[in-house]
Amino acid sequence: MARLKLEFANADGQRLAGLLETPPEGTTIARYALFAHCFTCGKDIAAASRISRALAARGIAVLRFDFTGLGNSDGDFANTSFSSNVQDLVSAAAALTREYRAPELLVGHSLGGAAVLAAASQLPEVKAVATIGAPATADHLRHLFAGEVDEIGRRGASTVRIGLREFTVKRQFLEDLRAHGSADHIRRLRKALVVFHSPVDDVVPIEEAARIYEAALHPKSFISLDKADHLLSRTEDAEYVAATLAAWASRYLGLEQEPARDRYGERPEVGPREVVVTELDRKFLRGLYSEHHRWMADEPQSYGGTNLGPTPYDLLLMALGACTSMTVRLYARHQKLALDDVTVRMRHKRIHEEDCEDCGDEGRKLERIDLELDLAGDLSEAERARLVEIAGRCPVNRTLTGELSIVKRLRGAA
Repeated sequence: MARLKLEFANADGQRLAGLLETPPEGTTIARYALFAHCFTCGKDIAAASRISRALAARGIAVLRFDFTGLGNSDGDFANTSFSSNVQDLVSAAAALTREYRAPELLVGHSLGGAAVLAAASQLPEVKAVATIGAPATADHLRHLFAGEVDEIGRRGASTVRIGLREFTVKRQFLEDLRAHGSADHIRRLRKALVVFHSPVDDVVPIEEAARIYEAALHPKSFISLDKADHLLSRTEDAEYVAATLAAWASRYLGLEQEPARDRYGERPEVGPREVVVTELDRKFLRGLYSEHHRWMADEPQSYGGTNLGPTPYDLLLMALGACTSMTVRLYARHQKLALDDVTVRMRHKRIHEEDCEDCGDEGRKLERIDLELDLAGDLSEAERARLVEIAGRCPVNRTLTGELSIVKRLRGAA
């Protein structure tokens, strides 16, 4: 599986750090999902990473990210609120839509579950929502600060310990939680809902799952997590959630009726001796099709791509190398030469005119391909030299070094 970085701006222009978990190479990408982690956690918490990987293995690409002020994201956690978390989710969905495809599944763990319930109404493309160990409303979180409420109200802020870390909580944070005490928005969800919860969850009690389920309209489902803890720290619990969620979501995402769209996209019509290139994302990922084959081209992550395929220049060198190797082999077989194996290594470079003797215009750079042949076998020096000479006669070599004309026109134009 590939794990791709996806950075985007929140509503205030701050950079948020995300990871897109995609299926293994050649595996179908059926849909995209967005995962919201628990309060003060991060995108790399075990439950988030395990569930994302397990869903990706089943064809659902998952974007998980750090909320503002957490993990690798910019911003100050003290200036955030539940409302800002909801807006971070909306920003993440917009980034996923812009770069790949709109998420159709929202998954939220703990307070992230309350956040996806609140954000879902702003994301019309979303068809299904899943909560895991989630409270019905953000107001449930106030119990974490019960001993600090008076001081926060008096001083405007206080440092509280949550788990093993200390965080600054401001008065407006508590006021925002109080404003999200109603579960009415769950009744207006109008999306398929599944509620995962453990009856022995000692952080968010099972009664919160009941509140969510009772507030929601059908279609809705409840799945007990039996002996799982709140953080799903056991691998088998996270795997169970992912497997069950993928099966449940297939009905509501239309995966049972619609042929799966894989990473290569829908195959275009390709005629004999024709090659077609399509866009697979809005960056550099491209689908490459011949009459009987398909492949991908991309750019490295350092250049803004996703590195899921060779670059265009890599493909150019591959074409030249393949043709060279085939030509050498064909000649050796025809001449009954003892050629055991042929390997072609190439590099493309641009060199200044002073690096060569016969360049043209002053200041011009020369495109150069260094091609190295490794010929294995019981061959004489004369036979090796002849094979090197023959290598230069391959059709692709002749195309690249000959008078090449590329005629461009709009499809459908006269």
